[in-house]
Amino acid sequence: MKSTRTRILVISGAVLLAVAFAIAEGMHGHGGPDGNFGHMLKFFTTYLDLNTDQQAQVKAIWEKEKPTLKPLMQLEHQNRASMRALEASGPFDEAKTRALATQNAQTMIEIQVQHARIKSEMMQVLTPEQKTKLTEFEAKHESHWKEHATPSD
Repeated sequence: MKSTRTRILVISGAVLLAVAFAIAEGMHGHGGPDGNFGHMLKFFTTYLDLNTDQQAQVKAIWEKEKPTLKPLMQLEHQNRASMRALEASGPFDEAKTRALATQNAQTMIEIQVQHARIKSEMMQVLTPEQKTKLTEFEAKHESHWKEHATPSD
């Protein structure tokens, strides 16, 4: 059970980090699944010091991948809403809960694949120095997630 919980927390952290890089607020929160890509581009531009050509390339990657990622994010949102509704609906129904959990797991797999694709494409745009800076940033955040994912004794 502990390894499942830790895995879920690590996956959630990875998804959260990928979302932060791939779509920033545009995927969760203020702008909905189609949201405001400008926040992510601003982060990349400022933190990694992207030049104009790199900014255009990152934007093109996002525009190319957004039509695939958007419906997945909408499905993930629907899955969470369905699970909350099921939990509040009365007696526990294990079969329905498992079916929703399985559907959500498959959706999360597809989201992770998309995020990996987007990140891989974006990494090709970066200079070696920018890649190093991003890797250091991700390591810092991964360490933070591991710290919070570890149950206290």
